[in-house]
Formats: sequence, structure tokens, C-alpha cells
Amino acid sequence: MSLALVCAALWVIAASFVAMLPMRMQFPPGLALLILAPALIIWIGMNHGWLWVLVGTFGFVSMFRRPLWYFVRKWTGRI
Repeated sequence: MSLALVCAALWVIAASFVAMLPMRMQFPPGLALLILAPALIIWIGMNHGWLWVLVGTFGFVSMFRRPLWYFVRKWTGRI
């Protein structure tokens, strides 16, 4: 298994752990995971092909759909 996939597995474990925290404690580590995800997805794509970028992006968006929707509404001025 490549280092990129090991890091991705650790990212998923960390995201699952953060999801179990109380809501008020989720923001700082969740934001760090949100920032790290695109770099990790690109790294996986460079090592394993762009099909896996699509798979990783789908998984990322499904896990962070509410924060991403919030940022899209904020950036477009709908909040």
C-alpha cells in the first residue's frame, strides 16, 4: 500500500474520531481536515490515477457536505 493511501486511511480515522467529539470541539480539527483533504486527494491522484481522485472527491464531499454548503452560500453572498 502506498504512503498516500496510508495517509488517506489515517485521515478517515481522524475524521471519524472528530465526528464523535461534541459539536463545540469539532470545529478546529474539522477545519484542519477540511484543508488537508484536497492535497491528499491530489496526492492519491498523482500516485494511483485520476479515477481515484473522483472517488476520493466523492467521499470527501459526502463527509463534509454541510460545511461545504455553508462556505458556498457564504462565498456567493446568500447568507
